[in-house]
Amino acid sequence: MSFASLRAVIALVASAVLGGAVAVGAVAALGGLDGGTTVVTETPSAASPGLAPRSGAAMTVHEIYERAASGVVRVNATSNSTSSSGTPSPFGAQGVSALGSGFVIDKTGHIVTNYHVVEGADEVTVSFSNRDTVKAEVVGTDPSSDLAVLRVQTAASALTPLPLGNSDNVQVGDPVVAIGNPFGLDRTVTAGIVSALQRLITAPNQFTIDHVIQTDAPINHGNSGGPLINARGQVIGVNTQIETGGDTATGNVGIGFSVPSNTVKDVVAQILKTGRVEHAYLGISGQAVTPDVAETYNLPVKAGVLVGSVTSGSGADKGGLKGGARQVVVAGDTFVLGGDIIVSFDGQQISSIEELRDAVASHSPGDKVELVIYRDAHKTSVTVTLGRQPPSPQG
Repeated sequence: MSFASLRAVIALVASAVLGGAVAVGAVAALGGLDGGTTVVTETPSAASPGLAPRSGAAMTVHEIYERAASGVVRVNATSNSTSSSGTPSPFGAQGVSALGSGFVIDKTGHIVTNYHVVEGADEVTVSFSNRDTVKAEVVGTDPSSDLAVLRVQTAASALTPLPLGNSDNVQVGDPVVAIGNPFGLDRTVTAGIVSALQRLITAPNQFTIDHVIQTDAPINHGNSGGPLINARGQVIGVNTQIETGGDTATGNVGIGFSVPSNTVKDVVAQILKTGRVEHAYLGISGQAVTPDVAETYNLPVKAGVLVGSVTSGSGADKGGLKGGARQVVVAGDTFVLGGDIIVSFDGQQISSIEELRDAVASHSPGDKVELVIYRDAHKTSVTVTLGRQPPSPQG
């Protein structure tokens, strides 16, 4: 079993076998990934008293580990059949277990881990720091964010919830630690910094996960689903993927990716409320207008999103948005021209794919939104009813 490079999609599936951090893939087509939802707020009072972060004070790696390690669990998942998508089980042979990590979020026994750790599992167990192993129920999963929520029935005294921080406050260079079970080595701590922000990675269903945190804290097979923790002892991300640096390489090369805690809050809130996650979906692929392409082809605007294609049956399709038909190359980049140019979404100016994706994510399926567009150099508007994200970008 190998964790492959960016281009090896099979690594995403193979990762479930070992529960490790999957290799990042190519950015998927725009679909509008994260629907609007109630936000889960984790406060220090919701966690064990010993986990309350010290006001304004940074903790050492040892202090963070002492406070948080007991809240990190080992997740073992076993499959006896096929995956939830009907494809052959990613676990391989019948009865083979996948290994990952997770962490407790409340005293009622809810645990966060990665979707790819438990995908297709018939049985999931969770092991605590005291070596107790209990069966876990899969409360809900979200392939689009690679997150899952489990629940265990155990005494509240055995649970050490970890507080969720605000990932919007994370800055490049911030010190972080990762706690997990790499290669089955229980509750291993590694340290590093936040290497970059706003990364885009590919989810198991090939949609895009936004606002991802990049870290150089070593993450390996078995770390998937474990927490990335800041110097105040707060979880700011869920460790999800790694870049291995080659088709045959499997180890850590100092580039890991974590789903931000604010995404975790939104996803967990929906799962705890309904057992599922619904993401709003616009249904286009597109590119941002650049100064070069605007000048070269005399576009009517210098900022916006070029609609390259429209998914049949989507809200964008039913709303009348038009895709392009002519490919051109400008400054080494390929653009599709001739379609609509989106410049505003529900009153918000749009100048990039990321802004459009975030605007869609702030809504729910069924919401009606007004898009201001340019079509054939004429400014107009269309009303679109956002749909529900399909199982994959291909429907």
